[in-house]
Amino acid sequence: MPCNHGPVKLLLATHESSMGHDTGHGHPERPARITAVVRGIMNSGIPVEHLSPAPATTGLLTTIHDGAYVAALERFCAAGGGAIDADTAAGAASWEAALRAAAAGPAVCDALLSGAADLGYVAMRPPGHHALNDRAMGFCLFNNVAVTAAHLRGLGARVAIVDWDVHHGNGTQDSFYSDPDVLYLSIHQEGIYPGTGSLAEMGRNEGLGHNLNIPVPARTGGGFYRRAVAELVVPVVSQFSPDWLLVSSGYDAHAADPLAGLQLLAADYGDMARRLASVVAPQRAVVFLEGGYDLEALEDAAAATVQGWLDSGYRIDASTEGITPEAYLDRAAASIARFWQLE
Repeated sequence: MPCNHGPVKLLLATHESSMGHDTGHGHPERPARITAVVRGIMNSGIPVEHLSPAPATTGLLTTIHDGAYVAALERFCAAGGGAIDADTAAGAASWEAALRAAAAGPAVCDALLSGAADLGYVAMRPPGHHALNDRAMGFCLFNNVAVTAAHLRGLGARVAIVDWDVHHGNGTQDSFYSDPDVLYLSIHQEGIYPGTGSLAEMGRNEGLGHNLNIPVPARTGGGFYRRAVAELVVPVVSQFSPDWLLVSSGYDAHAADPLAGLQLLAADYGDMARRLASVVAPQRAVVFLEGGYDLEALEDAAAATVQGWLDSGYRIDASTEGITPEAYLDRAAASIARFWQLE
């Protein structure tokens, strides 16, 4: 139901099926992540309306995923599931969770097209940006953001995807590597899982220059991210002139996260969100929860993201930690400048 304290600004997609996806005892990708993110958003002061997505159809899934893989995953879950690889698991309830997580983005986009809110946020699990055409990996079963981008492409839209998860979104990159109407841009820690996302990975054929990676070393802080978004990401996305902007919003680059080595704070996510909001029309952006495994960091960073994006008066201060590796910024700028004009 809509909130009663003003016009709806945020459409929040959630569903109880996310809580039933069982990854096993002690796994970092756990149901409490959703609770933390939703709590942060609901305490942010932003007027919120909830959307409960229906399960994805096979037709929607196969815009990105191989039909044989979809059928095999359904059988696997129906048989009780288990470990898919060293990191990724699914149980009997994971099938519904994955279907609804994959359908959430398209449902939010359709609602935004009707004027339902100013911004969409998908707080569901399993996450998606590592999932390949025919393979689950990295905690991900279906590629939620890629399925949404494919849905929008089917409507004739140009789509920009910005991925600030600490891990490179290899599945999303692969999905659109030759597509000039989808811009994929990732900032991530180099040398960690999944091992992709170098500067040299820039797209193929007509998509050359529309896949851009900004790898950073361990201990990089929010100062670098803020500069990279302001000096590299915003100019490129502005020139691409997307109809829609999708954000793969992992919060595992936060200083408190246990699975990586970067030093962002909640305020850094708010600042990046504020800057990205300036390059797309209202009602044409959706944020997707990807990684992030410290519950307090998830709560704070999710709140900062929606507050920064919707310009709610949130104080985005300059406090940040970590290093700002100038050489990395310069190398990324030189690579991107082959295809795009930087200010």
